[in-house]
Amino acid sequence: MLTAPAVPAGASRWEINLAAARQFKNREGHLHVPRGHTEAITDTDGCEHHIRLGVFRSNTRSQHKKQKLSPDQSREAHEVGLLN
Repeated sequence: MLTAPAVPAGASRWEINLAAARQFKNREGHLHVPRGHTEAITDTDGCEHHIRLGVFRSNTRSQHKKQKLSPDQSREAHEVGLLN
């Protein structure tokens, strides 16, 4: 079984969302996330975060098209596969 990506306690919302995307992709093998899907991810302090991953994916794609992501966010989104 694949392990969940490590999310440091105090991580930014962007980092937590990316970790949720990686977790989903590791488990499912793709990022064709239904818009209503919520992904639970736990940080290193044991706090569980419920990420509206389908909404995050949709919003990230929209923001990328409008060129509103930072260069780092755009690169990370591409690396994870959110923009494919």
